Amino acid sequence: MSKKHQAGIGIIGGTGLYDPNFFKDIREVKIDTQYGKTSDLVTIGDYDGIPIAFIPRHGRKHTIPPHKINSRANIWALKEIGVTRILSLSVVGSLKPKFLPGNIVVPDQFIDFTKQRDNTYYDGGQICHISMADPFCPELREHSIDCAKNLGYDVHARGTYLCIEGPRFSTRAESIFFKDTLNADII
Repeated sequence: MSKKHQAGIGIIGGTGLYDPNFFKDIREVKIDTQYGKTSDLVTIGDYDGIPIAFIPRHGRKHTIPPHKINSRANIWALKEIGVTRILSLSVVGSLKPKFLPGNIVVPDQFIDFTKQRDNTYYDGGQICHISMADPFCPELREHSIDCAKNLGYDVHARGTYLCIEGPRFSTRAESIFFKDTLNADII
């Protein structure tokens, strides 16, 4: 772990969240990883006395397409500076009428329909089997729900997020399958 730069909370910004202008005392650091380059420099800033690290998923100028994002490098870099909790924000589409534009959904489950990206750090040497039964941190979910409600947003405290590769969106037939057969809520 980098002793020079530290933050316990990380934010990976999605489409529309590229600039961490909500921080004070901003500094940018380049973190080298064994998985290659991160999407952008890691910004560490102060928010209400708390050091937070930020990486824009698609790069600061939205230049990295979804299927080329180096998620392992991004997460590894955050780990290197001491991050133990990550908020990952994303603009999504709704598969259900109750999830309206402008609503906030704090998913409790996901379905991964990606095909190309690496999804593990265990490529050899050590054999690990990791449970994903409950993939999201319950404390971070509860805190996120409470904060969104306190700010007056319409919040859905549960939902199944279906992740597809991008940049191609789903066909109508695929969306119907995801909604009706897999019971996904957002995509």
